[in-house]
Amino acid sequence: MNRAVFILILLITSFFSLAQKGKNDYALLVQPAIFAHSKVMMHDVVNPPAACRYYAYGMLGAYAIVAQHNSSIAKPETFIRDFKSVTISTNSNAYDYRIAALYCILETGRLMLPSGYMINEDETDFVKKMQSQKVPKTVLDSSIAVAKSVTAQIINFSKDDRYNRLSALVRYTPMKGDGYWYPTPPAYIEAVEPNWKTIRPMLIDSCNQFMPSKPVDFSKDSNSAFYKQAYEVYDVSNHPKGEEVAVAAFWDCNPFAVETAGHMAIGFKKISPGGHWMTIGCIAAQDAKLSFDQTIAVETYLAATMMDAFISCWDEKYRSNRIRPETYINRYIDAKWQPLLQTPPFPEYTSGHSVISTAAAEVLTYLLGDNFHFTDNSEAIFELPDRSFTSFNQAAAEAAISRMYGGIHFRDSIEKGQEEGKKIGEFVVVRLAEAGVKPMKEVLTKVAH
Repeated sequence: MNRAVFILILLITSFFSLAQKGKNDYALLVQPAIFAHSKVMMHDVVNPPAACRYYAYGMLGAYAIVAQHNSSIAKPETFIRDFKSVTISTNSNAYDYRIAALYCILETGRLMLPSGYMINEDETDFVKKMQSQKVPKTVLDSSIAVAKSVTAQIINFSKDDRYNRLSALVRYTPMKGDGYWYPTPPAYIEAVEPNWKTIRPMLIDSCNQFMPSKPVDFSKDSNSAFYKQAYEVYDVSNHPKGEEVAVAAFWDCNPFAVETAGHMAIGFKKISPGGHWMTIGCIAAQDAKLSFDQTIAVETYLAATMMDAFISCWDEKYRSNRIRPETYINRYIDAKWQPLLQTPPFPEYTSGHSVISTAAAEVLTYLLGDNFHFTDNSEAIFELPDRSFTSFNQAAAEAAISRMYGGIHFRDSIEKGQEEGKKIGEFVVVRLAEAGVKPMKEVLTKVAH
């Protein structure tokens, strides 16, 4: 009960109690604004692909406002597909673009998220904070008006990405055959977002642009490559090292895990993989002492990359429809075996965390450098100890292998997922570079710690 109360208190903490140290630094207010989204998504149990979609649109409006103010920031229409420049009719001298950008993040979440009304309090707290900082009323009102105008334009843009058509598509039915995915215990939740490949990407050309090679062929034969992969997962889980358990727990990022006790089912909510990496982006921006404009840029590039990485990954998941380790091991190796982590409700190949983490790391490495030391405290609200890394790629590699430690992915799914994510990240880097986005590491004063 104490743990549940502890988490609840953290989740209902208001927007600005999370950012008191940033009284005069707008850059430090970006992370709490993004967390306002995360807080609602945890409440709503938003699935991983959809979560990154919300992050992407939430950041896009803020980025568009910043880009209109700062000519060194690439215009979003130069790298976001089908995006047209936003219109801001208010004179730039009449509003504060930073206030407008922060409020835009909140307003986009308020209007787009299912329980977006929960962000009303964050917006109220934000206004009170600006008032306490003696921001003139005319400037504050004009900034909020700009934010609302841009938010409306972003939402109109989002309506054409086919998200609203998903519910009208044919429902998913598990395929018949021993090698295909089937809902797993304890909740036997139906497949998550089987038609996500139809969503319009932000940066990549299509859902299947980075299609991975075919997975290892399914086989029940104990001498087959597939059986050996399954036994590797089984063996690791039966002889776990303390560090492997810690790694699996840290990168779990399961938005909704169900635990049963008799006839009672209890749900536990966490941030999604995208939410974890959005926090890493903010941590890195703060460590690097990035400006407000740069911080908004980093989080926007990151969110858009992960949205596309999920589109690519989900395209493959429902193409191969591969069985999960839990189902295979229970059928052919050990009927009583359970994975350390709860198996997510969608097909196995490729590993989502491997794809999006590797893509995210590729983009962050381009922006901030390879040997970037940072401490990740993303999971502190779940009472998990912080973990330190010497690079984004090291963090991504750990996130990827955590899926085997947790018993929810086979090795080839992890490795092919990393290859898929790297190709996506490399493509995004080229696209950003062509739009004029330069590595921020060239102007950083950060000293590795």
